[in-house]
Amino acid sequence: MGQTPSHEAVHASKAELTAHLADRFARRCYEPLELYSFKDNFRSLADREGDVRYLKEDTIARFLELPDILAVSPVIFHMLSFIGAFPFLRDAPVILSFEQMIMVVAIMTERYTKVLAKGATNRRKLLFKSLAVYDRKLSEIESQTLIADTDPSRAVARSHVPGFAVDQAGDDVDDDAAADDDELVMAALDSLDINDAFITGDSHAATTRGAMIPADNFRRLIMLLLLTSPLSPHESLSAYADRVTGSALESLRATAENVLSAFIDVEKSPGITFSQFREVLPISLPYLFNGLSPLFEHFLFSKNLDLSKRKDGMAAPSPAAIALPPLLQDKGQILNLDILSQLSFFIDGADLFRRLRLLYSGADAGYSMGSFETKVFNWRAPTILLISGTRLDNAESRRGSESVFYDSLPPQRFPNGSTPDRDRLVFGALIRQPWRVTNKECFGGDDMVLFQLAPTHDVFSASSMNKNYAAFSKPPVVNPGISFGSAPPPTSSSSRHASLRHLGPVSLMLDSSFEFGVFNHDHTSRGGAFSTSASRKFDFQERFSIDDIEVWGCGGDEEARIQRERWEWEAREAEARRRVNLGTGDIAADRALLEMAGLIGGNRSGGSMG
Repeated sequence: MGQTPSHEAVHASKAELTAHLADRFARRCYEPLELYSFKDNFRSLADREGDVRYLKEDTIARFLELPDILAVSPVIFHMLSFIGAFPFLRDAPVILSFEQMIMVVAIMTERYTKVLAKGATNRRKLLFKSLAVYDRKLSEIESQTLIADTDPSRAVARSHVPGFAVDQAGDDVDDDAAADDDELVMAALDSLDINDAFITGDSHAATTRGAMIPADNFRRLIMLLLLTSPLSPHESLSAYADRVTGSALESLRATAENVLSAFIDVEKSPGITFSQFREVLPISLPYLFNGLSPLFEHFLFSKNLDLSKRKDGMAAPSPAAIALPPLLQDKGQILNLDILSQLSFFIDGADLFRRLRLLYSGADAGYSMGSFETKVFNWRAPTILLISGTRLDNAESRRGSESVFYDSLPPQRFPNGSTPDRDRLVFGALIRQPWRVTNKECFGGDDMVLFQLAPTHDVFSASSMNKNYAAFSKPPVVNPGISFGSAPPPTSSSSRHASLRHLGPVSLMLDSSFEFGVFNHDHTSRGGAFSTSASRKFDFQERFSIDDIEVWGCGGDEEARIQRERWEWEAREAEARRRVNLGTGDIAADRALLEMAGLIGGNRSGGSMG
């Protein structure tokens, strides 16, 4: 009995410290109008149990307009119930009362950096912990259990429930002791000026050892993040309801599966470890969680707040709502809204949404380097090249152009990069410099990105090992075409080996007819112009027939105007050269000259004198 007062004092001090941190977050992370809106939203949404007001799972799901078809509400609520315990993660899951939601929204919208300024700008590990389960069976998160956990009468009796690491931590050989120090938690505890022993006790709570994010839970979350990636704080998620029905839903699910495969092979692994999460996320998916910010910004805008009312009580005329242009203004064969969202996971969405213009489509302009050059080369802003194709089988007998293509490749062949049942491939490149014909030196820079979108999401960032970034090679070079990561082809073939295509360690190559392509990943070589994969640490090669090619220009009206002016200038120059070649510039005289040459009219005989 003598220990009871001490035990209660510890919990009281935690409650006071939590209240102090929440007050600091409220004052420094939110504007006064935002805090007013947050309080108004919380009052209107909260349930009451005695003196405690709190938010339930279905209330949050309804407020955020989470689509029921995605079944993502339990996953989100699991996250929030864990993050709400911040920085005392030992106590997770917690009731989502006002103070807890103040910190949840600050963390989900990344406003916490205004308080935790000591380099604590990374919430990656905290997000992993909030998504992970810790029992060895990796059981699914059940919404009934989570709802029971929000009952205040039960939460007072115990500080945590099964499913969190502090109860049943296993061994994760891929994790290390140094990784246990959560940067955000340490910064928060340090900001509260707590003694070292207290800091040590909670900074190591909820270790990542033995923790995994169940694959199905993460798949659901990825589908939600694909929806929210273009979202603005004032935009309703229900505006994208058409993306979660029929064939659009199937496309969304397929894209999420491609992203999930960046972390694990779902056929072999039930979940994602922190080691996998930590290695893949910063390279292949650095902006994956950006869509959480505008989603949770909704808590900071109250529908009950009418700013149109004047002091005299009269309503001021509200400005007409300006309709936003579509997220994707042009329709392509490869790029759709789901692929666009997938691109925003590693390319800044500000450069993508409502900013892309279709410059070249092989299906419309023809599959030739000439039409490609005409459509693309005058665009002076960054471009995104997309190629879709079908994997070529390993049959020994080949005919026609396929046989010619195979004969031009080095005899060494790596295995495929994914399972045989997933044979549709999508590759691409982000090129920030204008395109040009390559002679001896490649173009591009170290800000280029080579990537794969299907069937596995992967990103190969530019390195400094060499500068063979991009090449657009035309005849008379040997094996003309478009390549990334390989040295420019030679201008003549003096030996049998010189006639073979040179494939860089990490490279993508398209033949000049835009009929076939090959992606090479020589992991053993440690990379070349582009770095090797962060997730697939083995050698592989994809040979494929090209189905479609597209080039999208990143930019707005100004970039389109510059391109149009260059086209018009080239048209005038071509007309001027034509007139110079004909001589007089007079249409009648020019026609007579052509008739005398036998090129037009009744004398069209090739100029014979007989």
